[in-house]
Amino acid sequence: MSSSAFADRPQKKLVLFDVDGTLTPARQSATPEIIELLRALRKKQAAQFDYTFAENGLTAYKLGKTLPSQSFIKFLGEDKYKVLVNFILHYLADLDIPIKRGTFIEFRNGMVNVSPIGRNATTAERHEFEAYDKKAGVRAAFVKVLQEKFADYGLTFSIGGQISFDIFPTGWDKTYCLQHVEDEQFEEIHFFGDKTHKGGNDYEIYSDSRTIGHSVSSPADTMQLLKELFFEV
Repeated sequence: MSSSAFADRPQKKLVLFDVDGTLTPARQSATPEIIELLRALRKKQAAQFDYTFAENGLTAYKLGKTLPSQSFIKFLGEDKYKVLVNFILHYLADLDIPIKRGTFIEFRNGMVNVSPIGRNATTAERHEFEAYDKKAGVRAAFVKVLQEKFADYGLTFSIGGQISFDIFPTGWDKTYCLQHVEDEQFEEIHFFGDKTHKGGNDYEIYSDSRTIGHSVSSPADTMQLLKELFFEV
């Protein structure tokens, strides 16, 4: 689709958002207020309603149409993948943390997600683990071990959300999605995220020279910043 897809927008800008912690509380739905604000924003410029990026843009949609995708397993190969997963499972088995639930490794199209507590944890348990992890550094220590053990695999280990971290080929971070919007020649590309520190999964796109990065602490913070930047207050 050509750039005429957005010809009716008064501003030639694209606004991209992280979801958990930026538009919604982690693993919860967006409020009616933020949805209404995004709808109003979309009338001004292209927003994430026009593009949908899953797994850093490795699975992507533009105005509802599927864009070319990438595969983690094709990049790494089955043999290397098994070595990686077996090591992670052994590490998790020996890891002593207050509670463990289920779904510790989730294989996705473009990445692997690893959660020490398990993705089956309840919302309350997720909050408890996040607080514990800030003090104990469980995920940071885990990532450090993997970085050293698999230094020759060409992988990036990125902490995000409350309970997990992602593993993906180096270069397949959130900046990957930017190649899908290059043909539109937007004057500005804004990105809003909450894990913008180095090692966080928003860091690369937040600090990329092609974007104007905005670090936020909550959906309420995102709403306030959107109003200041794009609406007359």
